[in-house]
Amino acid sequence: MTLEIHGTVADGFESVREEFAAFVATERPDYEGQLCAYADGRRVVDLWAGEGPGPDALYGVFSSTKGAAHLVVALLVQDGTLELDRKVTYYWPEFAAEGKGQLTLRDLITHRAGVVGLDAGFSDAELADDRLLAERLADQRPFWRPGTAFGYHALVIGALTGEVVRRATGRSLQEVYEDRIRAPYGLDFFLGLPEALEGRYRSVQPMLPTPPQQAELDAVPRAPHSLASIAFNTHVPDPGDLVSYANSRAVRAKGPASAGGVAAARGLAGMYAAVLFEVDGRPPLLKPDTIAEVGQIHSTGYDLVARAHKSFGLGFQATADTAYPFLGAGSFGHSGAGGSQAFADPRGGFAYGYTRRRMAFPGGAAPENERLVRAVHEAVLGR
Repeated sequence: MTLEIHGTVADGFESVREEFAAFVATERPDYEGQLCAYADGRRVVDLWAGEGPGPDALYGVFSSTKGAAHLVVALLVQDGTLELDRKVTYYWPEFAAEGKGQLTLRDLITHRAGVVGLDAGFSDAELADDRLLAERLADQRPFWRPGTAFGYHALVIGALTGEVVRRATGRSLQEVYEDRIRAPYGLDFFLGLPEALEGRYRSVQPMLPTPPQQAELDAVPRAPHSLASIAFNTHVPDPGDLVSYANSRAVRAKGPASAGGVAAARGLAGMYAAVLFEVDGRPPLLKPDTIAEVGQIHSTGYDLVARAHKSFGLGFQATADTAYPFLGAGSFGHSGAGGSQAFADPRGGFAYGYTRRRMAFPGGAAPENERLVRAVHEAVLGR
């Protein structure tokens, strides 16, 4: 069965539709996905395929949520409410326990704190609630000397930065996001999905690797006491899995800021478009100096958790360095374990969002993003 491609593209972006259709033709018959892009504040790509409810479908976007969380931090820094080079303890005194007292907010949001998880691990209830996570992390001894190295704080970075936001503003990061970013722009990107919108949520489907892919996954050595296991909470006696995490109503309701967001591609791309451009008569969310700061690489090199080369700006992935080297320098965004990808390319003048329902091999941004991002990029250049 050939899946029909729905939606529209602007003049000059027909090649993106062709590339999306070519990719979808190679997928399983149950594929569901969405692709959206903005150029100079105008939606130029709005495509979807599959049997779901079209462009209004909402998917678990895992760590693409971190982009929304750190946009909140960037806004508060721009306002002067937060200062990057203040110690975290200025806002959150309890964080000083176990030698963490000298860490700055800048180092915290660039994955340099060393508090990637707990020795004893978290319960499912704690993973759904950033306040509970932060309370327990405050007393945790770091796994490396804070500020001296970096490693991906996969399930906790949103709780850590969120607690700083709460202490500085008296409001949760999710509340600030809703009031200043999501609601004003009508974004289909939620950190806390209202019960009334549950019908639009499409449950995450597990990865279905081919036999060679499964052999590749099986070849990865078990390391139950590694930093990666602690960071992803798989060192506990009965670890959950990412599919169950995203499909938990408790997670969707509370919207933990590390990985609990729910979005459509329109919402992902629309958020980054609002960062860069005037949208619906509203000025860009971030000023040019702030955009340059958040996109500047702050942590790069060997990631102690991922055990690979990674680069981060201020909470955001440095997208051109880590994924798509043809993008403009200073591009920033975040991918998600289910396959989602979202970013802004300030120099290229465009914003991108992609979602899919079934988790893609091998995890992280789905591999099709490389060809789809390239197609959008080349169409933007050819305008």
